[in-house]
Amino acid sequence: MASNIDRGAAGAAICLVFLRRMALVALFALSAATVAGITAAQAQTYQFSSFQVVGNDRVETPTILTYAGVSPGVVVSAAALNAAYQRVLATGLFETVEFVPRGGTLLIRVVEYPTINRVNVEGNTRISDEVALALFASQPRLVFNPSTVEQDAAALTQAYRAQGRFAATVTPRIIKRSNNRVDVVFEVSEGRIVEIERLSFVGNRAFSDRRLRRVLRSKQTGVFRALVRQDTFVEEQIDIDRILLRDFYQTRGYVDFQILSVASEFSRERNAFFVTFSVREGQRFTFAQVSVVSEMDEVSAQDYQALLRIRAGQVYSPDAVDNTIARIEKKALQDGFNVLRVEPRVTRNDRDLTLNVEFALVRGPRVFVERIEIKGNTTTLDQVVRRQFRIVEGDPFNPREIRDAAARIRRLAMFSSTEVNARQGSAEDRVIVYVTVVERPTTGSLTFGAAFNFST
Repeated sequence: MASNIDRGAAGAAICLVFLRRMALVALFALSAATVAGITAAQAQTYQFSSFQVVGNDRVETPTILTYAGVSPGVVVSAAALNAAYQRVLATGLFETVEFVPRGGTLLIRVVEYPTINRVNVEGNTRISDEVALALFASQPRLVFNPSTVEQDAAALTQAYRAQGRFAATVTPRIIKRSNNRVDVVFEVSEGRIVEIERLSFVGNRAFSDRRLRRVLRSKQTGVFRALVRQDTFVEEQIDIDRILLRDFYQTRGYVDFQILSVASEFSRERNAFFVTFSVREGQRFTFAQVSVVSEMDEVSAQDYQALLRIRAGQVYSPDAVDNTIARIEKKALQDGFNVLRVEPRVTRNDRDLTLNVEFALVRGPRVFVERIEIKGNTTTLDQVVRRQFRIVEGDPFNPREIRDAAARIRRLAMFSSTEVNARQGSAEDRVIVYVTVVERPTTGSLTFGAAFNFST
């Protein structure tokens, strides 16, 4: 009895092994067929002796074939044919593109985008038509492109955002005209301006919220909101507030002051922002020993010691250091040392919260300012920017003065961005100072509709 059972179990085991082997053989066969199919598809090639382009009216056939880059009689793979299709589509001239191989002929079927007949803005009162239209890349007689129109709507929305109108929406509407032309109309809903309901601070101990609010350019709403419009929330203005707040603390000895974060929370119920500055004040430092040393044999440090107005026990201020440097360098120019530079070397004593400052007179490169070039200002006069420089063309180049001038330009709050760079001029001892600014919109949101409404 037991032997029969053993023989039956052995037979079942042999059958199971056979079935598993058959399953593996079938799986390998299926995998091989799949790989063979994929390889065959990838290896598919085409060779065209002629080309046919249909649907084009404005764009000439040779131009489309040039974009495609497929030559007659040349063998091309499926991947290369797809790349040719992508090149034609990427021109932005066509709404749809089809590549249809028909034996030795490649049929290219296109649908051209219409041309723009007119661009208009409706519903705008806070921003004039002239200002709005100047923001748009879509212009009459150019080819209509949905992506470009969306970017134009975003640009106008951003202009409203600069005015604090975060509820504004800009919806582009496309009106079809004859001869494959369209009118592009930007419908604007300006909405109300968004104010700052509350300006608050976290982490401040030395100064109250009320005192710090007076430092900022942004203001919270109050009884005179109809007269004072600085309570409008403008995101770019927060960057200026950061600079003002940091300068306020550092000029009062808080050398380690940090702005950890600025939280701007929008309340839909009150249609207003709540702005919170999280700060770390640190300790207040005072000056200790202040001295002048010279690393130039022909310059005596004693001659400049009398220019020090900083006294021990005085609250540390970077302005006091900068003013001292300016006085020393001015006297050095008068004495004929136009290559003299002043390096402030600060030694920190955390135990008694003091700073020792050593003004080192060092030899700088003999380099002069060839010229100052200002770019990006369309409405602001060059003179407004040039007044922020203490140097003019022909003066010795001073990197510290260039940095200070850049900081003064940023404090004007007239530009959304400012870059000041110095590059070699026409000779090794000449530099050109380039000032590149981006002006803030004078008349400008967080949301805009990108849907297109077509009507005839």
